[in-house]
Amino acid sequence: MAAAAPRLGAVASAAGDSASPAAMMRLKDAVTDLKQKALRPALEQAVEAIRREDYAAGGEWAIKALNVDERSGLGWWMLAISREKAGDLRTAISCYESALALLPNQGELANDLGRLAYSLGQKDVAEKLFSVFLLSNPGHPEAANNLACALRDQQRFAEAIEVLRTVIYAHPETAMLWNTLGTVMNEQGDVAESQTFYDEALRLEPRFARARYNRGNARLSTGDLQGALEDVEAALNDNQSPADEPMIRLARATARIAGGDLARGWDDYEIRLDPRFPDTTRFLVDGPRWTPETEVLGKTVLVIGEQGLGDEILFANVLPDLIQAIGPLGKLMLAVEPRQVKLFQQSFPQAFVGAHQTFRVDNQIVRALPFLAEAGPFDCWTPMGSLNRRFRREVEAFPNTPAFLKADPARVTHWREQLSALGAPTVGVLWKSLKIDSARRRFFSPFEQWRAVLKTPGVAFVNLQYGDCSAELEQAKAAGIDIWNPPGIDLKDDLDDLAALCCALDLVIGPANATTNIAAACGARVWLISTPGAWPRLGTDRYPWYPTVEVFDPPALNQWAAVMDEIAGALSKAF
Repeated sequence: MAAAAPRLGAVASAAGDSASPAAMMRLKDAVTDLKQKALRPALEQAVEAIRREDYAAGGEWAIKALNVDERSGLGWWMLAISREKAGDLRTAISCYESALALLPNQGELANDLGRLAYSLGQKDVAEKLFSVFLLSNPGHPEAANNLACALRDQQRFAEAIEVLRTVIYAHPETAMLWNTLGTVMNEQGDVAESQTFYDEALRLEPRFARARYNRGNARLSTGDLQGALEDVEAALNDNQSPADEPMIRLARATARIAGGDLARGWDDYEIRLDPRFPDTTRFLVDGPRWTPETEVLGKTVLVIGEQGLGDEILFANVLPDLIQAIGPLGKLMLAVEPRQVKLFQQSFPQAFVGAHQTFRVDNQIVRALPFLAEAGPFDCWTPMGSLNRRFRREVEAFPNTPAFLKADPARVTHWREQLSALGAPTVGVLWKSLKIDSARRRFFSPFEQWRAVLKTPGVAFVNLQYGDCSAELEQAKAAGIDIWNPPGIDLKDDLDDLAALCCALDLVIGPANATTNIAAACGARVWLISTPGAWPRLGTDRYPWYPTVEVFDPPALNQWAAVMDEIAGALSKAF
């Protein structure tokens, strides 16, 4: 069982360690002061076992104490620590709750329980628990940091900044607080400002790996690829936390790929499958894993789409190479997002294409392949992105063929007939993603910035924006701009028909999302509105994955006016 890539983002999480030396000393003192002498031997053994990191023994001794008195708050506390450290977070959180109910005045318990709730994604619960701890420990830097992280992750940025501002005034020497403030600024889209705070964190603590990693990501977002790589390399050298290593290595992989160092970048990119990532998707499949050295001629190879819809299409660029390597006596089995089955089946008729299903179990994302019972056995399997390690180790390995997916010719003809009635060159437009938050918003131009493009005379604009875009269409109409809505198509779910529509258009303009990926993969002419440091450009000024794509790049993040004017000027001369 392996995993798909987690989100690469700024890191500042709830701080603290329930089994730190200071925490264990407090528990040891509490056991010494305990009036119930019958409980002391087992609890003393539990403390000692946890101190030497024997968490199984610690849990066993805690249970022995609870067998003597099931209302022992210290017993539940030590069992909670033991289960947390053993990785059994669900049991740990129940034990912490029992301990807190029996020891309501122990603020450290609220902080420990808050950290655990935070790690399980229960940010609203964590916020309340950190607030309880701060009531009895006002101005506590660690607790304030933790509360700010919980608020940030709920996109309550102003509140997070206020919490941090107050505690930074009292503790300006604490690098952790400056780093967390940088992540708040980054998450609300102010990447340039975030670097100021990462710089201060590193001034105070030059070997602060998380701040170095965060600054590297910020530099990557602004197009400073060399600075990004230097920072993540330094973060790897300085990192003291095994839990942080996979994310830093993934950042290095991304920086290398973005800079065109594909051989080392794709090899590094395998770290995305590391089970230490808490938000990694697990593949429910048994069988030998493909490696770049695997001989596939005449074999049956199962390839599983990974990450988002757009990434699944992007990585499919490599499938024709795999089919050629498998040969006519071999077989490709392909698992893709359910909406893409028809498009991929008509593109690769020699393959068996089925739908994967993704769901959550105990706060973990898993991806299942229910069609395998029908598809039959396979010789090896791989996540789709891993194929780049063999077939795309340099930019020159990307073929110059205009398309690797195939739209339905009959539907292309249908849409061309529909579009001909518009009486002008047809340009499909889209401007956002449905997966939008404050951090991602910086990759998408606000609709208001499209006015110069949409005012271009002699062009018929066609709506390709999936999801609810009625407000934007009304806004355009009020400004005298007509955007034609294609009838009888669900732009979000009818992806095979969307591919045909894109191929029937004269041009598609939009940011990198599922629709532009589909259009480009099918060979449609696409003007892609990119951003500085976009890794799929692979260190070039184009998208090597898609020969029909022309890239338009803003001068810096969030500076959309210049690039939209450039597109408007190019569009006025395009037809």
